Amino acid sequence: MQQHIDTFLQHLQQAGDVAENTLSAYQTDLSQLVAFMRDRGRQSWPAVTYDDLLAFQLHLRERGYADSTIARRTAAVRSFFTFLHEQGIIPANPTEQIDAPKVTYAPPQALTPEQVDALLELPLRNPTPERMRDKAMLELLYATGMQVSELIDLNRTDVGLEEGTVTCRGRGGRVRTLPLGHAASTAIEEYLDNARSQLARNAPTSPALFLNHRGKRLSRQGIWLILQGYAQELGLAELTPRMLRTTFAAHLLRDGAKVDDVQKLLGHAARTSTQLYTQALVEDVG
Repeated sequence: MQQHIDTFLQHLQQAGDVAENTLSAYQTDLSQLVAFMRDRGRQSWPAVTYDDLLAFQLHLRERGYADSTIARRTAAVRSFFTFLHEQGIIPANPTEQIDAPKVTYAPPQALTPEQVDALLELPLRNPTPERMRDKAMLELLYATGMQVSELIDLNRTDVGLEEGTVTCRGRGGRVRTLPLGHAASTAIEEYLDNARSQLARNAPTSPALFLNHRGKRLSRQGIWLILQGYAQELGLAELTPRMLRTTFAAHLLRDGAKVDDVQKLLGHAARTSTQLYTQALVEDVG
């Protein structure tokens, strides 16, 4: 059973339409499904029935999972069984009549222009190598709206200071080149000239643009901790890369940018993704 899950995840990865964190979540979700089905005596996917899947949903509810988590796991199971059916591994798809819990999603949050100004000033109060790095990183996130996974993967060679651009790689290997703007270009230049070499003293050959204090490439968790520290300084409940991405899009729209142009900058494959991502935000930040 696990072999089919591995094949399914490999198929999604090769298609390039699913983010790495989604693949990781699907791996967890489907591994839990396997354990549950084996407890019920199901040793192969053709043996799994509609009633078994309903029982799995009930099991998740009884364990106290949130509706959003159950909805995601239901989506993972549906996608997996659709794949099994298309591959001829199961004769029929038992998930066709399975309903996921309805989840109401709060609109993504954006910072106000005043909050952005305050945030970008914070690292300058104590310009250590780490905080000079943070300044460059924050300016870059706000100037480009790139995803945290794209930020992590950046190398020094991806930044063209003379051209005023940065090249990042999104889902499915899609590459886009984004304008930096003066503030981000200046912050990155100062970081490269005055701070990065100190962070890279234990790893002088590292190609990564943003390094931690040990000279290693910054991780998703490391960036999250950095942002939470600044959130506390600003008195915010939270600060995430997604909030900065949302703020980038919202401020562009507020200033009159077209949705199609913002879509290209964000790297969205569909225009509707951009509309959902930025709806109801322009007035909030005006």
